[in-house]
Formats: sequence, C-alpha cells, structure tokens
Amino acid sequence: MSTFTLIHVAISLAAIVSGFIVVFGMIAGKRFDRWTAFFLATTVATSVTGFMFPIHGMTPGLALGLISLLVLAPVIYARYSRRLSGVWRRVYVVGAVFAFYLNFLVLIVQSFQKVPALKSLAPNQTEPPFVAAQLVAMAAFVVLGALAAKRFRERPVTAS
Repeated sequence: MSTFTLIHVAISLAAIVSGFIVVFGMIAGKRFDRWTAFFLATTVATSVTGFMFPIHGMTPGLALGLISLLVLAPVIYARYSRRLSGVWRRVYVVGAVFAFYLNFLVLIVQSFQKVPALKSLAPNQTEPPFVAAQLVAMAAFVVLGALAAKRFRERPVTAS
C-alpha cells in the first residue's frame, strides 16, 4: 500500500472515530467543539484526498466524495457562520450525521473489497452479507440521526 493510501485511510478512520464521538455527543445534548472541528476537517480531508487517486472517470467512491463535500458545505456554514441558531441546528445535525454515514458506507465497501474474509462472503458485493451490512448501517444511522436531531438542543454558540 502506498504512503498516500495509508494517509488517506488514516484520515478516513480518524473521521469515522471522531464522527462517533460527535454524534454520541449530540445524542447526549453536548457540543464537543474540538471533536467537531476535528471530525469536520478529517471528513473534508477524506473526500478531498479521495479525488487525488489516479482514477479515470466517475466511480461510486468519487460520487460519494462529491456528495459528502456538497453536504459538508452547509454543515460547516450552519456550525460556524450561523452558530447553530434556529433551523441551522437541524441542518448541522442532519448533515453531519449524513456525512458520517457516507464515510461509514465507504468503510463497508472497502472492507468487503480488501478484507479477505469479507471478500469471500461477498465477492461481487451483491451477496446477502454485503447487502445486510449496508442495511444495518443505514438503519443504525437513521436512528442515530433521529436521536441526535431530537436531543441536540444546545444554545447557539456565542461570538468570542
């Protein structure tokens, strides 16, 4: 594996780990400012570095990276420019959870492509174990997103 690939994978895993911290913080009604900044930065970096691979043409991974960046723009605006006020709190929560889900979806796909035990279960990525992993992840993120949207009711960030 090349150095660039290792860096991309490390950034992606950091985004996923920090995503769990941020989302569970939202569900607990807490705002973790530093973790949020780290999550957003690594999630953006994951998508940006994904475009730097020598790939020709559009792939599902590139499409997910593009969607992620389009979702992250209003998320970052909601968090830092609008300071989570009014409807922007929900824009932030839903968008952040969705961007996290997209990262996790890519983790599932890459795991089934690269981990021999998973690849043997679903060599074409159409087999039941692959589909089940995607459906379970989607259901889990819908539940996490709904809980976060309901429970994350902190006051807007004040200007410093």
